[in-house]
Amino acid sequence: MRNLFFYGSLRHLPLLEIVLGRDASTIETQSLALNDHVVSAVAEGPFPMIEAQSGAQAAGLLVQGLSAQDIDRLDFYEGSFAYDLLAVKLADGQGAEVYFPQAGLWTPRGPWSLGEWQHKWAELSCIAAREVMSYYGRKPREDVAQMFPMIRSRAQARINAVTTRHGSGTFQGKVEIVERTRTYAEFFALDDIYLRHQQFDGTMTETLDRAVFIATDAALVLPYDPVRDRVLLVEQMRMGPLARGDRTLWQLEPIAGRIDAGESPEACARREAREEAGLTLGALEPVAEVYASPGTSTEFYYIYVGIADLPDTVTGTGGLDAEHEDIRSHLLSFDALMDLVDTLSAANAPLVLAAFWLARHRDRLRSLRGGAKPEVN
Repeated sequence: MRNLFFYGSLRHLPLLEIVLGRDASTIETQSLALNDHVVSAVAEGPFPMIEAQSGAQAAGLLVQGLSAQDIDRLDFYEGSFAYDLLAVKLADGQGAEVYFPQAGLWTPRGPWSLGEWQHKWAELSCIAAREVMSYYGRKPREDVAQMFPMIRSRAQARINAVTTRHGSGTFQGKVEIVERTRTYAEFFALDDIYLRHQQFDGTMTETLDRAVFIATDAALVLPYDPVRDRVLLVEQMRMGPLARGDRTLWQLEPIAGRIDAGESPEACARREAREEAGLTLGALEPVAEVYASPGTSTEFYYIYVGIADLPDTVTGTGGLDAEHEDIRSHLLSFDALMDLVDTLSAANAPLVLAAFWLARHRDRLRSLRGGAKPEVN
């Protein structure tokens, strides 16, 4: 049996339960401190790091009597963040082990607060941890570390789903999940689900075999300049047309991107506009909150029209090198946009939806001459 000292998010017992795979009532804990060490927030994410600092004291939780399986599960979880165990002596003289980050991996950014973390990140972290630990014994921890940004984005999508605004007037029937198995998980995931659901006559279906593509939520924005009466579209190569065998692989689209953990859809739309097209957006006009393909996918879209200044010089290429993005921007007059839609030359559903929304609201936006001016960062 071994004793571990936790200074960070694993002091949150619901998270520790998920990682250990057992109830908190079976876990022996004691609040203690580690002298000459400091716990800091990390610039790269909502989790802490610990490092030696003379005269400082790190508060934490001593968890005692951990089994070999407990340590193996903890190593799998913490190893996904590149943390490794080292032996220490606590303030009361007891020996323990602590997960230290690998040298130089994270950037310290001031004090870390467990209370603040619990308020903002505990729910998302517990959802993400359930997915991480579902791969225990199935995937190497290094593979899970590579998947972690998408795991966190999928967790954010589950939180967003609770606040969805649609559904008024629809049937609120019973659904029974008989079995759910993740059959594939890398950048995206695929689940096989056996289920029964209530029918409109009140009876339950037989057990159905279904599959669902597990994606993330995304924000999409069509930049519109109401003074010049023009929009900006981006163009890039897309995997969907490639896999389908389409003769046109480069697609015209609104600006779009995955909503990251802890990020609002509006913040995502603004960030993606800067990354993909170098634009700073003014007011965001909500267009729709919709599933891309509810019969087969969890992917959910927050679509906006964003007020922008779009002079002739705004076009060019953009995108993040780290994400291997190669994006070209185009300016289209409003009439050219609607011709694109009317001739069925726009193959992107959110673009068509945003274009029709703009056609309905264009006079209002033009009468305001752009509304709020673009923000200055």
